[in-house]
Amino acid sequence: MDEKGLLELWNTKRTQIINAQIAPTLLLIGVFVLAAYGKFESASDGAKYLTVGVAAATGILAIISQYAAVREAEALLVDLKKIEKPSALATKIADSRGLLSLSAIAMVGLGTGVFALVVWAVLG
Repeated sequence: MDEKGLLELWNTKRTQIINAQIAPTLLLIGVFVLAAYGKFESASDGAKYLTVGVAAATGILAIISQYAAVREAEALLVDLKKIEKPSALATKIADSRGLLSLSAIAMVGLGTGVFALVVWAVLG
């Protein structure tokens, strides 16, 4: 694959990671608003557990999608480094493996932390 194709694939992977965050973010906004208005205090246990379950499923699926895109992007960086006479942009992207790995760690860590906060907000 040539440099242009690899750069287009890089942008596709970045877009996949960003798009995978949309559904969990919308769900978290809903949980936040309901928690802020104290709606979980009077909710049934079933509704609380359903909320936690949906938040968990949505978050886990998003993390899996994001992590898969990161792994594929890491392989893409290896290919990008092999290009002869790369542009400055290709060189900069090829050297970003550390940031890519850090984002994978952050996804898992922040996802776990946010889920703990969801459980606390919903179940009290």
